[in-house]
Amino acid sequence: MKYIYLLICLCIVFATCKNNNQVLDTDKYLNFSLQQAKRYLEYNDDELKSPRYIKPGDVSWTTKSVNNWTSGFWPGILWYLYEYSEDSFIREQANKWTLPLEGAKNRERPNHDLGFMVFNSFGNGYRLVNDPFYLPIILETADSLASLFNSNVGTILSWPWAIEEYDWNHNTIIDNMMNLELLFWASKNGGKDHHYDVAVTHALTTMRNHVRSDYSTYHIVIYDSLSGDVLNKTKYQGYADNSMWSRGQAWAIYGFTTCYRETGMEVFLETAKDVAKTFINRLPDDYVPYWDFDAPNTPNEYKDASAAAVAASALIELSAFIEDKNESEWFHQSAINILRSLSENYLSDGSNHAVLWHSVGNLPVNSEVDVPIIYADYYFIEALLRERKLQNNF
Repeated sequence: MKYIYLLICLCIVFATCKNNNQVLDTDKYLNFSLQQAKRYLEYNDDELKSPRYIKPGDVSWTTKSVNNWTSGFWPGILWYLYEYSEDSFIREQANKWTLPLEGAKNRERPNHDLGFMVFNSFGNGYRLVNDPFYLPIILETADSLASLFNSNVGTILSWPWAIEEYDWNHNTIIDNMMNLELLFWASKNGGKDHHYDVAVTHALTTMRNHVRSDYSTYHIVIYDSLSGDVLNKTKYQGYADNSMWSRGQAWAIYGFTTCYRETGMEVFLETAKDVAKTFINRLPDDYVPYWDFDAPNTPNEYKDASAAAVAASALIELSAFIEDKNESEWFHQSAINILRSLSENYLSDGSNHAVLWHSVGNLPVNSEVDVPIIYADYYFIEALLRERKLQNNF
């Protein structure tokens, strides 16, 4: 019943946009994304080398191993492009690039980014082709992710390596909201019922401790692993402890929207709306945020197309859950404004293998600054697909 209501709401939103001549040409940019993917597949056929970012002046992706946290985005892109094109070659390639990620399910190598790695790859693949080989991998991966949950704290441990390196007792980053969808899905598809409770508890604890009174978000909260007390609230990729790192804010919009979809709990919907409003209201004129909304040299700071893409995808879904027509339309139009700006101002000119330019990975350590990054392409394509489905369902 929830999804019937979702479809009705989406159609209402789309009808309003159509009447205002604001329909985005999603096929144009999805076809370009498909063309770029095929170009890269001709360049690199080694599925153990996962694309991550493109250095300035380079044509193709700098690659990492399949154990890198970004390794699920490329096979996820291929699955999305197969969903769009129904191209059998792309399906074969999506499967080829997915299979090497099976090792991520191993709980002896704890990693909190398992949603990014496995649900984007095996999860999208299972949704589209229902390969029975994929299912136990997804479920075992959910078990591994849940093993990082600390019931004293109420969150999943992020960055296990930081315990020793930084003496962080139990840290949780806002990014970890993105991995909860794996647990929700597993609990409803043959996995442990307990995974649902872990995801809800993590989200509620994150909402309480990461979200500030102005609905901006902290990047990292550090807890005492025994008492659950908050020890510190800090940053790693943002400008300052109290600043609003743009991609972190986008993760929050996306994560709390997903939690509402999976639980129906109004507190998650209201939180998603609040953090989204804070993001939207502080966007610059071209609707693509600076890497941190509080970076000191704005407007001469770098933009982050990846944060924009994540937010746009989340906002399209969020708009469908809002009953008030005008409010729903405002969120949806904000997503379209972002996507149109990305399409017109941040799209690759074809001189490299990326779809989007101008993302920022980690500026404080001068890593991946003002370059194409693979997850920007993933969420841009996801957002285009979500918008296209909305248009086609009208």
